[in-house]
Amino acid sequence: MRLADSDFKETNAFAAFDKTFSLRKDEADEFYATVIPQDLSADAQNVMRQGFAGMLWSKQFYHYVVKDWLQGDPGTPSPPQERQSGRNHQWTHVYNADVISMPDKWEYPWYAAWDLAFHCVPLALVDPDFAKEQLTLMLREWYMHPNGQIPAYEWAFSDVNPPVHAWAAWRVYKIDKKQTGKSDRDFLKRIFHKLMLNFTWWVNRKDAEGMNIFQGGFLGLDNIGVFDRSAPLPTGGYLQQSDGTSWMAMYTLNLLAIALELAKHESCYEDLASKFWEHFIYIANAMSHRGGDRVGLWNEEDGFFYDVLKLPDSAQFPMKIRSMVGLIPLFAVETLEPEVLDRLPDFKRRLKWFIDNRPDLTENLASMRTEGRGERRLLSIADPGQLRRILKYMLDEHEFLSPYGVRALSQIHRENPYVLNVNGTEHRVDYEPGESSTGVFGGNSNWRGPIWFPLNFLLVESLQRFHHYFGNDFKVEFPTGSGNMKTLSEVAGELSRRMTNIFLRDENGRRPVFGNLEKFQVDPHWRDLILFHEYFHGDSGSGVGASHQTGWTGLVTKLIQQSSREFGEHEKTGSPVAPVPDSAIELTDHAPVRT
Repeated sequence: MRLADSDFKETNAFAAFDKTFSLRKDEADEFYATVIPQDLSADAQNVMRQGFAGMLWSKQFYHYVVKDWLQGDPGTPSPPQERQSGRNHQWTHVYNADVISMPDKWEYPWYAAWDLAFHCVPLALVDPDFAKEQLTLMLREWYMHPNGQIPAYEWAFSDVNPPVHAWAAWRVYKIDKKQTGKSDRDFLKRIFHKLMLNFTWWVNRKDAEGMNIFQGGFLGLDNIGVFDRSAPLPTGGYLQQSDGTSWMAMYTLNLLAIALELAKHESCYEDLASKFWEHFIYIANAMSHRGGDRVGLWNEEDGFFYDVLKLPDSAQFPMKIRSMVGLIPLFAVETLEPEVLDRLPDFKRRLKWFIDNRPDLTENLASMRTEGRGERRLLSIADPGQLRRILKYMLDEHEFLSPYGVRALSQIHRENPYVLNVNGTEHRVDYEPGESSTGVFGGNSNWRGPIWFPLNFLLVESLQRFHHYFGNDFKVEFPTGSGNMKTLSEVAGELSRRMTNIFLRDENGRRPVFGNLEKFQVDPHWRDLILFHEYFHGDSGSGVGASHQTGWTGLVTKLIQQSSREFGEHEKTGSPVAPVPDSAIELTDHAPVRT
């Protein structure tokens, strides 16, 4: 349907408004019909469409030139002298003048690097070119620091966010390839080369002892620890961070996967694949270190990963807080496909040499010699025994497992808070399923109990990867103590279902996201207007934090998209949504799995 010139010749400027608006609606319906699976329930389609709409709405032109901000405007009074040594004064190269995906254009109208990486996964389903451009933009020389650091966010570019850019680039590359049938290798090469600069910054700046144990600051998790991890510790010394080290292990595996993909056509990338594989081995060995005079991040007694506090007098002890910090090691998992190894003989030879000649580094790692399902090999921080012990906590409804996903902190800390006394001051961590009760980082976000979508999404993907290696013979109790055994693929599907149920109407027609807001639950004008909050109450699933942060919570669109058959069946039968089937990530060209 097209409008004729005559439609615009009326004296009333709004004469063609209804016709134009109807046309735009028809065009939007036609577009989304190609993106949203038609076998979804009407309710799930509505959630998915509003999720995409929020992602697209949150684009914004952003203009920030640090040099100009420091110097002030010509012809006006000079800025206060303190500004010259204040925030971002070391980022004088930054010249931002671009349309960028924002976390929340209403409450947080500035970019945040690790938020943006998660944004790009759902954005790739509707506009892969924009998603690729956004990831590349953050690594441009007028954004990334000359030392390789990626700017975190406006109020503190130098803060340290989790290094998820490589993960996002790899996922966007595969989604784009799945949708178009073409491999955008130019994008992958361009971003890979820039990411190597950022990787080097991490290695050089955030490993205090050169022992492959990383610090990294608060790493985006705000108040999850007993201390402000961005500031000097009141005890002196420093934290050896389970999450910081695990993020780096994940980073090495993401870059390994990209290098192996590029090496299929350009053999020079085999050398880089070997580099990142060896980096991973060193980091994984350091995390699982047992014995000697060091306290390992893995606690054999509890069967969990903890941060370790190192004091100025060299004393050290684990910070026994059961939090997402101890689950993040699960993100560092990848499989090596036999077809890939056969196509890359130089990499395969180096891998075999390292396994044969450095058993001190590889003997405690997961399945370097043992082949799994499909003769593939597993690269993982957690070995099968550690994985089972961690999942026992994670899948326990009295600990991490909520009806709406995985909590950021175990419920055990409701009755048993972690308390540490330092110089007469009590530092503590309590279970807080909703809004933050402390002022750390402004008190406007909370990682002490709520459900956060980005890390839950990574947990789902990690379980899919583990299943890709172990297959159906590896089962765990779900929930812990129930006697109900499930494969890791089924567990991933159940977590996905719980997360998406935050937004879907339950058997009583109520959406958990709205909590006790009756107007949103029952008013016909409001009940279908979905808000994608920053995070969600760990017990009720109600929305918490910024109410329009479609950004990383927009990941729900990807969860729904890859589970379309189950949601469609839910509409027909009215029964609970079934677990997602094996949707392990497409690790090679030969893996017959869903992206």
